[in-house]
Amino acid sequence: MQWTLVIPLKPLARAKSRLADTAGDGVRPGLALAFAQDTVVAALACAEVPDVAVVTDDELAGRELAALGARIVPDVPGGGLNAALAHGAAAVRRRRPGAAVAALNADLPALRPAELSRVLAAAAEFPRAFLPDAAEVGTTLLAAVGGQELRPAFGVDSRARHRVSGAAELAPAGVDSVRQDVDTGADLRAALALGVGRFTAAVAAGLLIPGSGDAH
Repeated sequence: MQWTLVIPLKPLARAKSRLADTAGDGVRPGLALAFAQDTVVAALACAEVPDVAVVTDDELAGRELAALGARIVPDVPGGGLNAALAHGAAAVRRRRPGAAVAALNADLPALRPAELSRVLAAAAEFPRAFLPDAAEVGTTLLAAVGGQELRPAFGVDSRARHRVSGAAELAPAGVDSVRQDVDTGADLRAALALGVGRFTAAVAAGLLIPGSGDAH
């Protein structure tokens, strides 16, 4: 099954505030962009993903991610994460009615295409499905096959909220890179231990964080 991924990205100046103990104000926007760049590169390298739509109003991020092959969808609702995802999914399906869509976090710098393939293959078995994050509280991917609404419920305790919404919880083995989003310094260290993409590796090299690696 072929999937279009919808990746939301808030304005870089407001992104990743919880990384304040690890990266200063002048570094966090570049780090958030690097996370998104590595996420998009890995997603587009996945055989099941011919199309990535990034929902953002950030001009710099839009230019940089479009240069990598993403399609940029303006965040017209401006109503937060779930509104952006619903808008992005609707935009995808206006172009390709019946498309299978999956919302994917923009902060997966260690993402590996083969692991994403395994998650999407598992998701294809259900009308709607989600993958919990490494902390077992949030969600990194929410998928809906053709004919099903995405119905995103990201935010606090999104794992529980997606489960209550009727989405199947996925548990494929060996997909740590798809689960390791980055909100805190500890998350960043975990991603670096897995091996991050080249954009994040370049920015993280200037931080005093051990374990930096380049997975791609």
